Amino acid sequence: MTERHGLDLEDLRVFRTVAEAGSLTAAATALHYTQSGVSRRIARLERSVGATVFTRLARGVRPTPAGDLLLRHADDVLRRVDVLVEDLEAHRAGSGGRLRIGSFQTAGSSLTPSALARFRRASPDVAITLVEGLTASLLEQVAEGTLDVAVVSDYPTGRLAAADVDLVRLLDDPLLVALPAGHPLARRRRLHLADLADDTWISAGPARDDTVLATAARRAGFTPRVDIRVASWVAKFGSVAAGLGLTLVPGLLAGSAPPQLVLKRLDDDLPPRRVFAALPADRPTAAARAFVAALVETLA
Repeated sequence: MTERHGLDLEDLRVFRTVAEAGSLTAAATALHYTQSGVSRRIARLERSVGATVFTRLARGVRPTPAGDLLLRHADDVLRRVDVLVEDLEAHRAGSGGRLRIGSFQTAGSSLTPSALARFRRASPDVAITLVEGLTASLLEQVAEGTLDVAVVSDYPTGRLAAADVDLVRLLDDPLLVALPAGHPLARRRRLHLADLADDTWISAGPARDDTVLATAARRAGFTPRVDIRVASWVAKFGSVAAGLGLTLVPGLLAGSAPPQLVLKRLDDDLPPRRVFAALPADRPTAAARAFVAALVETLA
């Protein structure tokens, strides 16, 4: 930098708006500035960073290589400042702020909403958003700062890891087998996976030999016959209830199974699914930490 006073945050916000709009005039309109006011802020920013950040075109502007570099960092800097301000305001008021939560589908059936209800009773003024997604995507969003906390899962055979994310172990969720109530083995007290070798199965996704079902069945000495592949648990439960096959069910979903199904533990070494809360590694918000505490209390 050519000057020692550093960057002005409002200059950085104006720069980002100009880059997104592609025009000083359009940015001035969006920000309720005059065009000369936008120009002055861009000029001051260029002095601060010691480089030209925009190339002037016949119509509008585009970032220079230095501007592209600055833009990549500007979003992160401004996001962190926004979160800081919200946290400080919530701290001053004793409540408030926002909480952006992500959850994988199974946890969304009971664990996440129960913990969220507990959190909301304690912090009614916090603005809450909840989205559902796959674990890999949720971890990326926590690392990028678009989510404050996420409930994610993995099996012990996986490699659940993400840069800039801390994981808090919540529980080990056992796998059950769902049988139709009229299945010949539905009343048996002890059940092994091998006892179900002649049954058809219901699974999700394309055929693979490294799924939990395929791996466990291989250890039990058979290859499962999968006739129906559906992703939603409503469709899986409906198919089992209709007698079209069996399916493995996480324990977290046991309370959602219809009465036409019987859920049983298997006397096999089926790995439980590990469930975690994912938080930003650098500085989780107070609301995110409080929500993790609500998850732990809900499980207790």
